[in-house]
Amino acid sequence: MLLRGYPIACILLSSMEIKNHYKTSKLSGLSLILLCNNAKMLINFRSDLILDLIHAGTKVYCLAPDYTETEILKLSEMGAICHHFYLVRNSTNPWQEIKSFFSIITIIKQINADSLLAITSKPIIWGLLAAASIRVPYRFALFTGLGYAFTPTNSLKQKILKGILGFLYRLSLPVATKVIFQNSDDASEIINICKLPSKKATIIKGTGVSLKEWTYLPPHVEPITFTFVGRLLKEKGVLEFLQAAKEIRSQYPSIRFWLLGQFDTNPGSLPEAQIKKIIELGIVEWFGFANVKEYLGSTSVFVLPSYREGVPRSTQEAMAMGRPVITTDVPGCRETVIGGYNGYLIPPRDVDALITAMHKFIEQPSLIPLMGYHSYQMAVELFDVKKINAQYIKLFHGC
Repeated sequence: MLLRGYPIACILLSSMEIKNHYKTSKLSGLSLILLCNNAKMLINFRSDLILDLIHAGTKVYCLAPDYTETEILKLSEMGAICHHFYLVRNSTNPWQEIKSFFSIITIIKQINADSLLAITSKPIIWGLLAAASIRVPYRFALFTGLGYAFTPTNSLKQKILKGILGFLYRLSLPVATKVIFQNSDDASEIINICKLPSKKATIIKGTGVSLKEWTYLPPHVEPITFTFVGRLLKEKGVLEFLQAAKEIRSQYPSIRFWLLGQFDTNPGSLPEAQIKKIIELGIVEWFGFANVKEYLGSTSVFVLPSYREGVPRSTQEAMAMGRPVITTDVPGCRETVIGGYNGYLIPPRDVDALITAMHKFIEQPSLIPLMGYHSYQMAVELFDVKKINAQYIKLFHGC
């Protein structure tokens, strides 16, 4: 099945072609810095990329703030070299930002690498400017979504933050060799804000999942279980999920609703008391930071009513395990669902539409295994991490 809007190379690239590409790659001898704001993110979302880069002969340096000993051990066992830099994730203090900038310069001077891949906003801004200032030859930025600042709200704080980030992106992105996006909406918005030439941007859709790790399992249908996985942020659609659960449970007491995720320091994080008040009513079961794979195995339908994403990794994992998806028709989320084929797309912030989509699965439970298998097929075609990583290898190879 060929899906409109997805690169043919992404869909047709076989595992044999990927292996041959690695064998012939000129990445041997290349040194690459992965710069991010969270070591846990590197381990959870970029382990396969690190391993594939190292397999291709690349020397990989991981730069992150506040490593734990366990995180250093895990990355070192993969073959990466860990370095710490100074960063306060949600600070707007200019002195702390200046300190981050010079911390990055100091470390990448010591490493003297050929390339840098910066992931998420602050590493992108300060990493690109630092790398350009000391003439790192190849500088890449990766947007895995535009985050809180670019999520449509009526918040004055959000609008101010968007203005500041827009200004900083206009300073930093022009020095990038390539700017990588996960969806075309994000690419268009940043290109427009920064007046970037379109040739500087490229799209690699999703982080990808290991199909050996996230394996297909027929969906659980008795009782029907709707599961949300994500940080407990307002813009993830947590409140809409909870409101829909309350309404559905009043009609169908046997339906289960599971909430997996933890609170965050992000400005959009929900107050813990607000969530616990609903949990105490017994409408939703909350498991905090948990083994997602275990709960997806007992899930019927995956739900993510987010306001904006890159291409959500949680949805890719659910699709790989064969779960139908209810998500929103917004940037990033719409990349994962063909309406009526592997799930349903609904408007953001629309609790009634979410309830209607849930009712379809409750009233026609035969849709769950059918649409779930379609999700699995899409994951194989579009989100196999080997195919995703091959695109990164090809991009770095073209330097």
